[in-house]
Amino acid sequence: MSTGQRLLSPPLLMVCAAVLFALMGACVKLASAQYGAGEIVLYRSLVGLALMAAVLRWRRIGLGTRVPAMHFWRSLSGTTSLCLWFYAIGGLPLATAMTLNYMSSVWIALFLIGGAVLIGPARGGADGGIDGRLVAAVMAGFAGVALVLRPTLEQDQLWHGLMGLLSGLLAATAYLQVTALGRAGEPGERIVFYFSGAGVVAGAGLTALSDAPSAHDLRGAALLLTIGLLATSAQWMMTRAYASGATLGIAALQYLGIVFGFVLGVWLFDDPVTTMSLAGMALIIGAGVAATQLRSRTPAATAAPTET
Repeated sequence: MSTGQRLLSPPLLMVCAAVLFALMGACVKLASAQYGAGEIVLYRSLVGLALMAAVLRWRRIGLGTRVPAMHFWRSLSGTTSLCLWFYAIGGLPLATAMTLNYMSSVWIALFLIGGAVLIGPARGGADGGIDGRLVAAVMAGFAGVALVLRPTLEQDQLWHGLMGLLSGLLAATAYLQVTALGRAGEPGERIVFYFSGAGVVAGAGLTALSDAPSAHDLRGAALLLTIGLLATSAQWMMTRAYASGATLGIAALQYLGIVFGFVLGVWLFDDPVTTMSLAGMALIIGAGVAATQLRSRTPAATAAPTET
């Protein structure tokens, strides 16, 4: 294996993506004082669209695809999740918003349990049942959500919390769709390009529905540009990592973003540190890691293709 291949290994790509997403979240929270969520999504996606167009041209990758429907559904779920996440970041402590969005691994485990129920004992695994440890991990994850949201009830932030939770659900479906696109042979750059295009459309629509576009100044423009650069770089790294096929094998590493977000939130925004919220975050992280490990040991995961 060459040095370049080692540097671009899926685990390292996911760690770098977690760092960049945490920095992006801090910039989104700063920009939320001046811009609405729709505007931030619009400009973030415009930067991503321009960068991905340049990369596609440089690498001579065409825009044509054999699976347009798969791109549509991935872009729809991913863009909706992005809009909800940016909205949640504007009204919640940074670490709380990131924690709720990073519930995606627990949601994936819940999808697995639901699929096992639908398939039935005939194809549900060697023992014909659902792994009780996986069920326990999902329950622990939702117990963590209850603890994380409990402090926000006193601050009238429940709505933002629910939107953050929904963003995590949609992110889980988007991650699974990214994996499917990678296995279908779609390059990560094309996946991110269409995702950015959908973000431009959604952001422009939300901005048009608002009262009036916000006025720009040097600080605001710099924040929007930084958000776009950080988000696009992180999105590309995450897409490359998930498109490798090891969806649940690397998903646990994204939880480092919660740690980075917590540090940034306390440092930059004086976010409150409560025992209850810390316990909830720890439960969610533990549940996500456990669900990832348990899911990766199932026969279905072992038999799944691991390369595009």
